[in-house]
Amino acid sequence: MTDLLDINGLTLSAAATPLVLNLSLTIAPGERLGLIGESGSGKSLTAMAATGLLPRSITASGSVRLDGTQVIGASDHALNMLRGTVSAVVFQEPLTALDPLMRLDRQVAEPLKRRSRRDGTDLSGTALDRAVIDLLEQVALPQPERIARAYPHEISGGQRQRVAIAIAIACRPQLLIADEPTTALDVTTQAEIIKLLDSLVRERNMALLFISHDLPVVAGLVDRVIVLRRGETVEQGPVKTVFATPQHDYTKSLVAAARSLDVALGGAA
Repeated sequence: MTDLLDINGLTLSAAATPLVLNLSLTIAPGERLGLIGESGSGKSLTAMAATGLLPRSITASGSVRLDGTQVIGASDHALNMLRGTVSAVVFQEPLTALDPLMRLDRQVAEPLKRRSRRDGTDLSGTALDRAVIDLLEQVALPQPERIARAYPHEISGGQRQRVAIAIAIACRPQLLIADEPTTALDVTTQAEIIKLLDSLVRERNMALLFISHDLPVVAGLVDRVIVLRRGETVEQGPVKTVFATPQHDYTKSLVAAARSLDVALGGAA
């Protein structure tokens, strides 16, 4: 079985300063991989490298293959053929990911139209309007007709993230990359978004690259995990094994901190 994402020896640098060092990972169809580490460890840069979204200030070397296509050095045309169809990204802050000057129905409609063209059909008019509402319903948005007519600033943060997820899955990607998708949300909304992602990935048989610093969330959502520290892989393996018996001191500190927080919250309750 060919891996959907195959990263080998990826090194990312800015002005000769290394940010990610010799990173390698693979994700097979339907597999769930977690990428964890503190802020600045290179998690989000890895996600951008996987989809060809790195800023021009970042230099990349090594190999990044998405569904067999080399991403590093690829043309925009080649990358556009992969984005949405092979992979899609849910970003950390939906307010900046969504166009503030465009109604949400138009933003959801664009990838739906792209998917219809890919499938050799013409989705437009009332059929397109219905497809937009259907997709908003699939991400469990209340009053989808009202939200479709709204602008991003007119709905809550959790609702914006659900719209962003709807846009990401509109083209039925094989790989969903979720880059800290719950960071800006309250605890209750975080749990709802994680539950939604879990069900969508399972129902659509998508692969998942989930990026987070929240160990309990990662533990309940992925099969394997890679721990990054300052751009380097310090530990990897099945998520239950890594979290139950961490080997690296950095991983041990992350696990201990998560357990301490869990105890503190339990004591408060």
